[in-house]
Amino acid sequence: MVILLQQLATSDTTAVGGDGEGVLFFFELLLKGGFWLVPLVILWGMAIYIFFERLRNLNRASKTPFEFMEKIKNLVANGDVNGAKLLCSQTDSPIAKMIEKGIHRIGSPLKTIEASIENVGKIEVYKLEKNLSLLATISGAAPMIGFLGTVSGMIQAFIAIAQEEGSVSPKLLSTGIYEAMVTTAAGLVVGIIAYLGYNYLVSKVQKAIHYMEYTSIDFIDLLQEPQ
Repeated sequence: MVILLQQLATSDTTAVGGDGEGVLFFFELLLKGGFWLVPLVILWGMAIYIFFERLRNLNRASKTPFEFMEKIKNLVANGDVNGAKLLCSQTDSPIAKMIEKGIHRIGSPLKTIEASIENVGKIEVYKLEKNLSLLATISGAAPMIGFLGTVSGMIQAFIAIAQEEGSVSPKLLSTGIYEAMVTTAAGLVVGIIAYLGYNYLVSKVQKAIHYMEYTSIDFIDLLQEPQ
């Protein structure tokens, strides 16, 4: 969005007013965008924060060591339940928390163990999906705010036309036109980036959920093996 606005800022105002005012700077262009750029800038900051915060947490949650389940299998098969619990507590990942809950339920009916793992899995999935709905809301709300700014800018332009007596100077309309153009562009840019970020994070969450389900099934199969 910054690059787009900077490109717009390099437009010579002589094309509008013909008075040789020179090149608009970036912050001057923001002012031309009017009030509606304020919520768009806020949404832009929120979208960037949510994306990188979720990405960091998802990457950390998916870093379960490949040999984790092999170690768990060996420990459980050898009857070292406490060692398996210790290994789970030392591994910071949703899968480790699910397996740890299952290990604590060893000796209970299999359905009870499955239910316990599933409940922990639901909590971990909720943590993985935190703030994703807000990112989706931003992807839809930003373009609408941009279009609302467009309508507001055009209303200002038509009011200026109605109030002007005689010929209408293009410079008189510049404020409304700038607001209409800048807010539309800014709203679309924020919305598109938030939408792409949301879908990328959802794909990572789905991948993590699939791996969690696969691991839980693998653990249940381990408990059903003859000792």
